Amino acid sequence: MEAEGISALIPRVNNDFAVIIEYILHLKGRVIVTGVGKSAIIAQKIVSTFNSTGTPAVYMHAGDAIHGDLGIIQKDDVVMCLSRSGNTAEIKVLIPLLKQSGNKLIGMVGDLNSYLAKHSDLVLDVTVEKEACPHNLAPTTSTTAQMATGDAIAVCLLECREFTHEDFAKYHPGGSLGKRLYLKVKDLAINNEKPFVSLDTTIKDVIVRITKNRLGAVAVLNKNKIEGVITDGDIRRMMERYDSISGLTARDIMGTMPYRISEDELAVNALELMRTNNITQILVVKDNAYTGMVHLHDLLREGII
Repeated sequence: MEAEGISALIPRVNNDFAVIIEYILHLKGRVIVTGVGKSAIIAQKIVSTFNSTGTPAVYMHAGDAIHGDLGIIQKDDVVMCLSRSGNTAEIKVLIPLLKQSGNKLIGMVGDLNSYLAKHSDLVLDVTVEKEACPHNLAPTTSTTAQMATGDAIAVCLLECREFTHEDFAKYHPGGSLGKRLYLKVKDLAINNEKPFVSLDTTIKDVIVRITKNRLGAVAVLNKNKIEGVITDGDIRRMMERYDSISGLTARDIMGTMPYRISEDELAVNALELMRTNNITQILVVKDNAYTGMVHLHDLLREGII
């Protein structure tokens, strides 16, 4: 029923919807979103989505508004009011006060004959045929329709503003989502050692170096130029291939085409490179010079995976 309710909204995306997008896009103030009951909860979600995608918004409970919170609304703000019935007592008290202040009112309403619909400057029709509740009482389909419409507005505004990944990261600096958008390879590599050996380093010293750095690999350098890499896997394959390791050096067992990534790349790109090539560590470079190493565990610790 909820899916059908959302589908039924599509033909109702009319000129008022387009005008609302254009109006908010050029708004000097904020979008004040209000409602009562379950609609108030959806209003909070819409405000959160607006703010995270570049549209300044503030939540105001309709009941609190008529008991002092009207001071939230400034002269350049637009008010969006959510209501299924459009006839609740709080809304009937609130709307005349909004009209006095001269703020434009957008009604997101489920009854086009309601008080809210008739007194709104612009109307978003979120009428549903029936709630998913078997008694047709609990707000279910109606609140889903409100949320979908709020998301549609937010996405339209996002696209009109050409909102980028970088913009999104600016508003989401915390948590794994933000880290995927701003954390760079060098931010991880700086916390690790910079393990390396020379071409002529003995196998015993190579094993000691790998064990000490806890990254499962060492770079093989020749005058700071990367010649190869030796991993735990290379050590195991060496033990299978040679009866004696006496006299072997790094050049004898190293991989000569190591994967590498610029330290200025996003850490999430290092993760993708590791997944694609089934590796657990990658060499970090700056202008082709070796600067360190990043391990899959570094990405795990940051919650990027």
